Amino acid sequence: MAIRVLVVDDSAFMRKLISEILNEQPDIEVVSTARNGLDALKKLERFEVDVVTLDLEMPVLDGVATIERIMATNPLPILVISNWAERSFEATINALSKGAVDFIAKPSGTISLDLRKIGTELVEKVRSLAGVVVSKPVARAAIPKSGVIRPRQRTKARAEVSDVVVVVGSSTGGPRALEELFVRLPSTIGAGLLVVQHMPKNFTRSLAMRLDALSDLEVREAQDGDTIRNGLALVAPGDYHLLIDHNKQVRLNQSPPVKYLRPSIDVTMLSLIDIFQDQVVGVILTGMGNDGAEGMAAIKHAGGYTIIQDEATSTIFSMPKAVFEQGNADYVLPIDKVANVITTLVSQF
Repeated sequence: MAIRVLVVDDSAFMRKLISEILNEQPDIEVVSTARNGLDALKKLERFEVDVVTLDLEMPVLDGVATIERIMATNPLPILVISNWAERSFEATINALSKGAVDFIAKPSGTISLDLRKIGTELVEKVRSLAGVVVSKPVARAAIPKSGVIRPRQRTKARAEVSDVVVVVGSSTGGPRALEELFVRLPSTIGAGLLVVQHMPKNFTRSLAMRLDALSDLEVREAQDGDTIRNGLALVAPGDYHLLIDHNKQVRLNQSPPVKYLRPSIDVTMLSLIDIFQDQVVGVILTGMGNDGAEGMAAIKHAGGYTIIQDEATSTIFSMPKAVFEQGNADYVLPIDKVANVITTLVSQF
């Protein structure tokens, strides 16, 4: 049976173009289109749908409000089609927090050419989301109702340089999983943290700001020269590999993508071994592919600890499964148990 898609966009031209790209595939069928969120909700009552592609900026009922309504009544895999504009970065992260599974960032320029450029990615993501079981996200009171996130103002003295590091890798479904993790991590944790989420540039900054607003930890996008410090979580910037040098400082580079990915989880994990040796906790959360499997093997071989998110709570179990099948997962945990085990392990170093 073909994957049934509902295309939601306020632009008739965009609805037509997205539908054409998807309908060219023999295993995908656009069963209907909608011009705004309210129209989409009505169409979902009439049609059986496997995946929704959704614009965020729409009249009547915008994308984020539409996601909230869908997730409250009949949760479905939602793929956000995001504009490449500053106002869209936070909106996209907010949409992922509200329940969207993944997004595509349209490059700037001529719309028709842009969508044709990302047509392969669009098709692949629709296929990957088909069959994904989604659930209603947990409400987060710490996020302002306006949806506008600002960095926390902290006056604490700079924490000491870390002897222990926790490195977390995630991809599809990662933003929601990271929220579930970071709301449970204590600010007093005796380790520095690194996060590698597969996400384009600029969006990672908004992700870091959201995690910072939710967490007792300080969370921010990494900059070249940052030092690994206890209670500080650094998010790898999109389009940059993040490595750690022998001074326990961040080094960002744009060397070629690894497995078509930049940032690469493996690149970051492998850079830690010589510096931190067995004082590493590696964590792989939900995601497509096998990025992180090589890094987790190296961490385990060096004597560190390895944790993967379990299948039941993963949006896509592919990345954790790759670690598990190689026998390199010390712990297989639901997402709400990961923080406690990390904290326990760090305390034992």
